[in-house]
Amino acid sequence: MTTPPGAEGNPSNEPGEPRSGRWSDLGRPPLNATALRRALVRDGGFWTDVELVSRTGSTNTDLVALAADGKAEEGAVLVAEEQDAGRGRLERQWTAPARSGLFFSVLLKPAEIPVERWGWLPLLAGVATATALSRTAGVDTALKWPNDLLLTVGGEERKVGGILAERAGNDGVVIGIGINVTLREDELPVPTATSLALAGSPVTDRDPLLRTVLRSLERWYVDWRAAGGDPAASRLQETYAAGCATLGRTVRAELPGDRSLVGEAVAVDGDGRLVLATEDGVQQPIGAGDIVHLRAE
Repeated sequence: MTTPPGAEGNPSNEPGEPRSGRWSDLGRPPLNATALRRALVRDGGFWTDVELVSRTGSTNTDLVALAADGKAEEGAVLVAEEQDAGRGRLERQWTAPARSGLFFSVLLKPAEIPVERWGWLPLLAGVATATALSRTAGVDTALKWPNDLLLTVGGEERKVGGILAERAGNDGVVIGIGINVTLREDELPVPTATSLALAGSPVTDRDPLLRTVLRSLERWYVDWRAAGGDPAASRLQETYAAGCATLGRTVRAELPGDRSLVGEAVAVDGDGRLVLATEDGVQQPIGAGDIVHLRAE
């Protein structure tokens, strides 16, 4: 997913030429940096800057570096037309053809929120993205704990996007979001992936999709901060649970230290952890791990 020092693209206001040429695929037009900035950066708004590069390794890595150098403030958005070293959880690679998806990172600095509540930020980003895609792209988007975006295609759940949160110094968090928009079947990195186009979305124009996701993220983040980071008071906890495809399922949690745990996912607790009810009657909260949805026997 689910960043410029080190950016290999052109960090100017307009993107440079991707390796394959700016208009080599007419079905995948470039994003319009000027229009995005005009729509999102406004007086009294949350987003402070929108930068677009044609190609980079990882928008998360770049934005973390910019924050560390004091060159990015809260509300900064970095978008890439292509990433060749994008990362998901557990350092998994996230790569896709140029302009085939949305690959972007945002800088958040919730300094007044207790750090123990910052774990809700990737879940908040998931809620914001899923609700935006469901509304704008016309597809029913579900959440897999903790950071995957799912669509059902041909009766099977497939991953359409992912989210990655990384600390940026002592006071910031960079949230990276990746969404497959126009990937074709032969371009999918794994058989369990999909794209908005393959799911039959009537909207694959990335400009309005990106604007809608960022506006949704702004609303959820501002409300969460206004509630002091309280996931119940901000309705984040209940909204996440309502859209979470993991809850009510039997899952296997692959845990640090080569351990695993099987149980029914029964809740997301106040700290954003997934609670598993195991066969021995114990309710075990999981704060970090890779979750596998198991098929019913």
